Amino acid sequence: MKLRSIELGVENPAEASAFLTDIWGMAEAGEKDGRHYLRGSGPLAYLVALEAADEPFVRSVTFICSKARLSQIAEAVEKEDLAARPVVSDDLGGGEGLLVELPEGSIFRFLADTDDVEPLEDADLPVQLTHVVLNATDAEACGDAVERLLGFKVSDRTKGMVFVRCNDSHHSTAFARAGFPSLNHIAFEMEDFDAVMRGTGRLRDHGMAPAWGPGRHGPGANIFSYFIAPFGPVVEFSTAVEKVPEDYKTGAPEDWTWPEGRIDHWGLSEKDFDGLRAAEEKFRFRRDWGPASLEHLMENS
Repeated sequence: MKLRSIELGVENPAEASAFLTDIWGMAEAGEKDGRHYLRGSGPLAYLVALEAADEPFVRSVTFICSKARLSQIAEAVEKEDLAARPVVSDDLGGGEGLLVELPEGSIFRFLADTDDVEPLEDADLPVQLTHVVLNATDAEACGDAVERLLGFKVSDRTKGMVFVRCNDSHHSTAFARAGFPSLNHIAFEMEDFDAVMRGTGRLRDHGMAPAWGPGRHGPGANIFSYFIAPFGPVVEFSTAVEKVPEDYKTGAPEDWTWPEGRIDHWGLSEKDFDGLRAAEEKFRFRRDWGPASLEHLMENS
């Protein structure tokens, strides 16, 4: 299982694409059916898809996996009678799989048999997405749901989040204890610490200061630098997310405390709590499909 991409609806996809390529630092992967696709330096067909919408929304968060894993998820989802349907992807990279709407409305898409592309050598771009964090009304219930239904594992719990992994990376997603369901932020995996700092400097050159960072988190131990993108979402430069073993001991909130006035290891940067909170409320998931039987998927996986 691996996190691949996020699919967003935005008011002006061309402007959003220009920001991500010209300033944030991504490469154009192509256009199809009015959608703009942006890639990183790695082999994934794209990391972000942008389509036109009257108001911002999240179409899906996409993971790639084996057919056997698809079958396991389909069986678990069918037992709980969650909204789900088989899908053939019309996005770049193709693939077949299923869409699953989790209890608070977040929509995860799981695809098998996707096509990769040639990596871009010597390109100062994100390699891939490292995590997509979601806001939740009940973060504990969301963490429990993805463990039970998707086979993910909770890595750590803090006062603010439940961190969840789908492979040996400490978290591919997390659920923030926000009191409402929405997109919290999108994190781009950079090659190394210098790449995070170069990206931060590049945005400063365009008059954009970090909303939080640079810094180093507790859970996951990753270096971070957060910005509020002009087209709405919170985006993060990140690197060096901790790799954890199967028997990693799940941390509790009391394991992740900070000295007074500090909210990360370094304590170098102020955090724009109000600005981040406002941006985190903007992107909600939207379902424009109806549930369908998953029997065919389970039989042919």
